[in-house]
Amino acid sequence: MNAAVPDPTPSSSAPAAAPAGPGPAADRPRAANGLVLFVLAVAVVALVMCGLLWQRLGFTQEELARRARDAEAQVVEARTLASQAEALTQELQARLSVAEVRLSEVSLQRSQLEELMLSLSRSRDDNLVQDLEASLRVALQQGQLTGSAQPLISALQAADQRIARAAQPRLNPVQRAIARDIDRIRGAALADIPALANQLDELVRQVDGWPTANAVGQSASAARTRAAVAREPAVEAAASGAGDAPAPGADGTAPGAWQQAVARWNAWWSATWEHTLRQARDLVRVSRIDQPEAALLAPEQAFFLRENIKLQLLNARLALLARQLPASQADVLAVENLLRRYFDTRSPAVNSALGSLGRLRRDLVAQDLPRPDETLAALAAAARGR
Repeated sequence: MNAAVPDPTPSSSAPAAAPAGPGPAADRPRAANGLVLFVLAVAVVALVMCGLLWQRLGFTQEELARRARDAEAQVVEARTLASQAEALTQELQARLSVAEVRLSEVSLQRSQLEELMLSLSRSRDDNLVQDLEASLRVALQQGQLTGSAQPLISALQAADQRIARAAQPRLNPVQRAIARDIDRIRGAALADIPALANQLDELVRQVDGWPTANAVGQSASAARTRAAVAREPAVEAAASGAGDAPAPGADGTAPGAWQQAVARWNAWWSATWEHTLRQARDLVRVSRIDQPEAALLAPEQAFFLRENIKLQLLNARLALLARQLPASQADVLAVENLLRRYFDTRSPAVNSALGSLGRLRRDLVAQDLPRPDETLAALAAAARGR
């Protein structure tokens, strides 16, 4: 820089020069030199600062260039990674779409399988309910035909076991209804139809052995015959014992064959004599018959009377099997009246038959077989609830 030099020539307009002195004139060049030095120092400092700033700017430019190169490399790497990521994303999207398709297929198959299992379960439960209802109705009909509650109880117990094996919660009310019906049916008093039918069959077989009230000497002769039959083995045993036992004779020897023959002859003679006496006693018998028609009953009429009694007993049996208990009771009462009217009530066989008929008449009481209504209602509700 060029420093300004003051003009020494005085101007015309300047005031008059002061008188020259030694102080002020000497200080002016020094002040100008100092100012020049200051300006130079400032310029040097400014140059140094500019150099430093330029150097710093160069370093900054280099750093920016390096960072730019690094950034470009990173951008290239990022673009490479982005392209790889894009390709991987596309591949993943393709795989995801395939997986979604397969998942939709699996979901569809699962839903179809669940529907199939549900339909199978429902059809199994429905078949079980229908089978139980059919078996109960068949058992009810069998019980009504036989007059026994055992078929119905067995069917209810079998139904309870099948429901327990099925393990279906919606069939629990059916199990409770089955338990109540079993208790109610077991508590009901019912006539034993098979036992009553067997008793009627036994009475039919005994009809021919009942003595009529006008049978002359049959009861007494029968009693004597039974007593004789009971005594004949004893008489024969005694005779054989008498013939076999060695009795000492006069000389101490065993008896001969003629003594055994005499003993057997005596035994046969005694038996023949007793038989003849029994037949003589049976020729005449005096008895009292309160029923005149019983005394006038002819042998052929007695045959038809027995056949009529058999028919009435068989009719009572048929009515019993048909669950017509009042009709069966009426037939039994008619047979009982015929026995009291035409047969000998003092005979043990007739008394036993009258006792059997009286028990039959008391047992033939019309009692309806309890129905498993609660179980059938529960099965119907379970069938509707599907």
